[in-house]
Amino acid sequence: MKFVSLIPARGGSKGLPRKNIRSLCDKPLIAWSIEASLQSRLVEKTFVSTDDEEIADVAREYGAEVIMRPAELALDSTPTEPVILDALAQIPNSKEYDFLVLLQPTSPLRDAKDIDASIGYLYKHEATGLISVTKIDNKILKALKKNEKGFLEGIVNNDYPFMRRQDLPSVYMPNGAIYIVKIEDFLKTHRLLTDKTVAFEMDAEKSFDIDTLEDLQECQKIIQKR
Repeated sequence: MKFVSLIPARGGSKGLPRKNIRSLCDKPLIAWSIEASLQSRLVEKTFVSTDDEEIADVAREYGAEVIMRPAELALDSTPTEPVILDALAQIPNSKEYDFLVLLQPTSPLRDAKDIDASIGYLYKHEATGLISVTKIDNKILKALKKNEKGFLEGIVNNDYPFMRRQDLPSVYMPNGAIYIVKIEDFLKTHRLLTDKTVAFEMDAEKSFDIDTLEDLQECQKIIQKR
């Protein structure tokens, strides 16, 4: 099986302007994900998809290959799936690869060992997809919502709101660090969640996601402590 990685990094960012190339411990934020991908023993090629020439230059400087995407795929409202489709259409010999590894540049504490471990986990479970997650409090399953008639019902079913929390199933939240999908499946469904997707659990520190200046500063403290 052959794996290719894609790091999506558009130029615009409302929460933290120029976020993807902000300095984090003397390296641009995106460089952390590029280096993690390049250091992976199992990822064969590393691509960055961007609409921004400065990000493209930084990506090339740190060893990634660059895919320039059109401006209409770099809006605040643009979902990830069309960006992946555009990248797959531009990656040379993309049909040679079996799986796409999507790495968000805002997860700098995820490293090459995590990437390789996630691929190993995918192999072990004979899965066609993987999403990195953190375990969260399952009390969310006890929540209620209003239906179209204005009456209350459970967000999953009407049994969970009245069950003991220890009897409820475990719940996981995607942490944005690693997504893996079989390319053949993705091209058919345009979805990252296949019918055989496994959860790769990561601890809270590895799951650190940067969205604000405060996040960036806190992440720098974590790295410096290491």
